[in-house]
Amino acid sequence: MLLIITTTLFLSLIFNIFLKRIHLPPIIGYIFTGTIITYLFGLYDAVNNHQLKEVAEFGVVFLMFTIGLEISIDELKEMRYEVFVIGTLQIILTSLVVFAISYYLLEIGEKSSIVIAMALSLSSTAIVLKTLNENGGITKPYGRNSLGILIMQDIAVIPILLIIWFLSSSDEVETGKIIAQMILGGVFVVAILWLFGKYLLEPFLTAIVKTESDELFISAILFLTIGASYLAHLFDFSYSLGAFIAGMLIADTKYRHQVESDLVPFRDLLLGVFFVTVGMQIDIWIMLKNLHLIFAVLVSLFLVKFSIIYGITRIRDTSRTAFKSGLALIQIGEFSLAVLELSNKSNLLPNEYTQILIVSIVLSMVLTPMILMNISNIADRFIGKEKTYRIGDDGKDTIFYAERAEDGNMDSANSVVVLGYGDFGQNISKKLKDNRIPYTIIENNLAKYQEGLNRDEPIIFGNGGQTNILKRVIKDRNQKVIIAIDNPKKLRQACEAVKRVVDSENIIVRVHSQMDKEILHDLDITNILVENNLVSQEIVNLYKN
Repeated sequence: MLLIITTTLFLSLIFNIFLKRIHLPPIIGYIFTGTIITYLFGLYDAVNNHQLKEVAEFGVVFLMFTIGLEISIDELKEMRYEVFVIGTLQIILTSLVVFAISYYLLEIGEKSSIVIAMALSLSSTAIVLKTLNENGGITKPYGRNSLGILIMQDIAVIPILLIIWFLSSSDEVETGKIIAQMILGGVFVVAILWLFGKYLLEPFLTAIVKTESDELFISAILFLTIGASYLAHLFDFSYSLGAFIAGMLIADTKYRHQVESDLVPFRDLLLGVFFVTVGMQIDIWIMLKNLHLIFAVLVSLFLVKFSIIYGITRIRDTSRTAFKSGLALIQIGEFSLAVLELSNKSNLLPNEYTQILIVSIVLSMVLTPMILMNISNIADRFIGKEKTYRIGDDGKDTIFYAERAEDGNMDSANSVVVLGYGDFGQNISKKLKDNRIPYTIIENNLAKYQEGLNRDEPIIFGNGGQTNILKRVIKDRNQKVIIAIDNPKKLRQACEAVKRVVDSENIIVRVHSQMDKEILHDLDITNILVENNLVSQEIVNLYKN
């Protein structure tokens, strides 16, 4: 087992170093690793290992939790059109079209066609949301559409499982009981999580933060994520749906950024395990034997899903946004693999169909990151830059490109980030405010954070020495960062973290003495201001005058 784990880690590292150099996401490396170790060690039974799949599924659980952190309950209400209208239409229309092709055109059995239609209507939550998080697409209009559809697909897991159970059973009384139990269970889960979030969550996290113990805070996050997931699972809902709701509840608290930063390492590690298990399901021999069928399935499904998503999003969005929304979700999802496996065990789908579809699904997931990483360039080639008009200051029509609002980077070069809200940080913030320079403060001392809130400062709670927190605020390597931290140990940690996010010349650090400056010498930071030197020079200037 240690040899398998070591080999898996080694191969994933080698693949991902290479993929990073050619600007491809690590997801592909994990999938290739899973395929190779399966044949290298003969792990054919591990593909169907229930425990391994449950561990891997928690990568998606933590991903959905962090997505929930991006969306508060109020924001979900604002997304009700994307979730309940676009998402529902996408699932229904895709299922109907795929069923018609499978049943009437290919003459596959009715029950098998229903299963295939439901499985292929779903897209990949793990790959799409992870990639959109990494490239910033999640905050753009097409990312909003994608997120809404994926949330609805996750909700649809429940009726899909119910339909599969119904197709393999003829007991209508039991079916009615299960539907009633699921409705009551759903109400109970949402009520419990909502009551906890409204009355207990913030006091609970505040009590943890006051201990000033990082391990207790991380333990609390894991408890909330896994606890909410398990509660949902007890009532036959998906783990990820419970985690998503828990994330939304925390999104309304001041701790959302720090929670996400601490959870990211667990999320990415378990997502890596998940994608390795996806790669383990590729049967190379079946793929080679049925390449023509797999190619036909992929092309046909890509066209169907793209056309449907483009059509329903084009009603309210520009053609560019609709194009990118369709392109983002043309793949088939990881839950589709579970649907096919369950259907195969229930004798609803022949094994040959199952294997061809599994390989098609995995290949579509492999192609997705490459599509998403180049989605703007693809849209430029097929749609072009959409021109719209506005009235300029001179009263004339001024042409500007619509994709600037969607694809363009924020003008963050003029926005300053201040790490620390002690005496120096407060003085800096006041000067920035007086000079009308936009800024954001990051502070992880609860008392200082509250002080900033009381003064209506643009302040977030988080550890400025963590790269994940900085990436939430810093969107451009040219953005200015002022490090106003007094603790030398934390100062060094913050400088190292900031250097990973912005260029050295954009970092300004205040230190007390020349000795403190020497501690940072190896970091090659251009602007290190020594307080003692500045004060000494000011005194000399006063003497000269």
